[in-house]
Amino acid sequence: MRVMVIVKATAESEAGVMPDSKGLAEMGKYNEQLVEAGIMLMGDGLRPTSKGARVRFDGAQRRVIDGPFTESKDLIAGFWLWQVRSLEEAIEWIKRAPFDGGAEIELRPLFEVDDFGAAVTPEIRARAARVREKIAKH
Repeated sequence: MRVMVIVKATAESEAGVMPDSKGLAEMGKYNEQLVEAGIMLMGDGLRPTSKGARVRFDGAQRRVIDGPFTESKDLIAGFWLWQVRSLEEAIEWIKRAPFDGGAEIELRPLFEVDDFGAAVTPEIRARAARVREKIAKH
């Protein structure tokens, strides 16, 4: 099971406050443990929304909305993509993360091709496999 681990933004992360050396070292050690356990597929921090943009789709219309965005409780400051046996295993791993200060982390299982049932034709399954292979090569 793949799980997206979403690190929610805070006022500090949105202000561009960077972690200190101690915080970076602790997170680096934690990430190494995840990699050594075969769990971490990828992960990174995100720049504040003031550096980003959103695109709103309305029929054929596309509207670009420049950051910053004000709904801070819904913003993301970083993420991991993990491969785990279960959501419970992911929860146990995130409990070990070196966060404090009211950080909030959301864990969301990803859909797999088989989750779509009969809608997945052999052609769709083959295309999904080709896309994954190409991604793995990059």
